[in-house]
Amino acid sequence: MKSALVRDWMTANPIVITSNCTLPEAYWLMVNNKIRRLPVMDHDTLVGIVTLEDLRGKIPSTLIGMDPVRASDMLTKLPVRHVMSENPKTIAVNATLVEAARLMLEYKISALPVMDGSRLVGIITESDIFRVLVAD
Repeated sequence: MKSALVRDWMTANPIVITSNCTLPEAYWLMVNNKIRRLPVMDHDTLVGIVTLEDLRGKIPSTLIGMDPVRASDMLTKLPVRHVMSENPKTIAVNATLVEAARLMLEYKISALPVMDGSRLVGIITESDIFRVLVAD
């Protein structure tokens, strides 16, 4: 595993969204594609990452204490830029899986967008690293 490369185990060409995508749109995109993370791209630039946990657990403080019907209506229109992690940690396509695992452990994250220069080319997750460990 020490010499295994990110490029060989990542998901290439991941599904992405823009920061204007609404919370429900992002949620159903994840559910329907059986994924838990979406890189957020604006104008071909990686600006963030949003996870299923972000969508389920982060409610902007402006909605707390608001009338439930009004808050629900606002949540359906809320763009992911309000709950995404901005400027996510990334990894180079030529990096090793050990480097990816170290970054994930250090920053307590479960995925890294994979970059080839300034271009998003994939995503590597902790599940991908587990697959290496159990591969025949």
